[in-house]
Amino acid sequence: MSLFGKKKEVNEKPMCACNGDVPTYEAENSCCCGESNTQTENCCGGNTVTSIKVLAGCKSCHEQYENAKKAVEELGLGIEVEYITDMEKVMTYGVMSMPAIVVNEKVVSMGKVLKSAEVIKLLGKLGY
Repeated sequence: MSLFGKKKEVNEKPMCACNGDVPTYEAENSCCCGESNTQTENCCGGNTVTSIKVLAGCKSCHEQYENAKKAVEELGLGIEVEYITDMEKVMTYGVMSMPAIVVNEKVVSMGKVLKSAEVIKLLGKLGY
């Protein structure tokens, strides 16, 4: 339920998993790489980490960012970890405690600083 009777707009179009949050431009179940894209499956096959974001708003958040970067480097993922401090963007994820980690646009951790080994373990549990 929304405040003051305003409905929250939701983007119903599937997103291209091979390029993070780039919308698809072709048919509804098509990906920018030409592969099939559904809500439950990555268009480029398998569970692939396409983006990692650290939502920040506290002193210890920078430590979380550094730990996430180290984990990405150790795993050889070749992606950039984003450090988001804009509170409007942070609020779009519905996170109430910082720091938070977002993987492929899904909040996977919040409220505590994870060491790089814990980030690696978390990604393993998620199937990435």
